[in-house]
Amino acid sequence: MAQYPSSFDKDDLLKCARGELFGPGNAQLPEPPMLMMDRITDVSADGGAHGKGHIVAEFDINPDLWFFGCHFPGNPIMPGCLGLDGLWQLTGFNLGWRGWLGRGYALGVGEVKLTGMVRPDRKMLTYKVDFTKAIQTRRLTMGVADGIVEADGEVIYVVKDMKVALSES
Repeated sequence: MAQYPSSFDKDDLLKCARGELFGPGNAQLPEPPMLMMDRITDVSADGGAHGKGHIVAEFDINPDLWFFGCHFPGNPIMPGCLGLDGLWQLTGFNLGWRGWLGRGYALGVGEVKLTGMVRPDRKMLTYKVDFTKAIQTRRLTMGVADGIVEADGEVIYVVKDMKVALSES
């Protein structure tokens, strides 16, 4: 953890996507257009609501984003699954940031509530992930977290019990 900063710009996120940040075979973010954030503003292993770690990121919204043209023609809305994926991406990033080894993958989510939409007139999404568990044993590396997505300061997604693991195989 001490070897990594607590915030990352877009260039840093692209390095992570190429496997250059945490090293080959370790946690990676997807490349655009599936990269669902533009910057990480804060990350810790002991902060957040439960003292088990947190991560906060932002995603700039503009009408030219790829999903608005196809979901849905004449009624553009960002697919809710992309916001959920952004939360999963950040959960895995936090595990790599801790120095834990392995490739990340989503294991599931306990509960998802979508109470608002991301339309092209929104300006920015803010993702907030708070870990409830961060487990590293000989056989298991996993984070369990709750998350929210805000659109221009309004909470529009609430997620409970997201699970992301790292595997060295």
